[in-house]
Amino acid sequence: MSMKTLVKILILIFPFVMNAQIQTDVSLIKYEDLEKRINQEKDKFLVVNFWATTCAPCVKELPHFIEVNNKYSKNLNFKMLLVSLDMARDKAKVINFIKNKNLNAEVVILDDNKRMNTWIPKFQDNWEGEIPVTFFYKNGKKVFFNNGEISLEELESAITKYYNP
Repeated sequence: MSMKTLVKILILIFPFVMNAQIQTDVSLIKYEDLEKRINQEKDKFLVVNFWATTCAPCVKELPHFIEVNNKYSKNLNFKMLLVSLDMARDKAKVINFIKNKNLNAEVVILDDNKRMNTWIPKFQDNWEGEIPVTFFYKNGKKVFFNNGEISLEELESAITKYYNP
């Protein structure tokens, strides 16, 4: 096979390989489901980011999460979970957003706004529900909480400090 033919084949296949991790559907979950998911990942270093498509700072920081997930996702003991607080009725919008932004980490929609005042304090006493917010867990224990927008440097720094692959 000539190099030219090989390059043509790679150009045709490459976009599909790159998009293999992009979700085509999103689960609507309640707080208990999210808590269960976090507990299931207790053998991993887990980064959980709360965001919404309508939140400008959230959308602005998401490329940092994509970059970091690209870097660490090959490690079996690393997991990133992006928890959308969009409304359940906006599920199609979230799916399109995932596709358009090439979000490579797992995305779920936390469809539990009516009980916000119950579950928000379970994550962090002084969290009043504003987003974006990011939680870092190691061995099932919360090791760091970032309230507000996080820069790529701050995200990398938190991971470097608390995650030893």
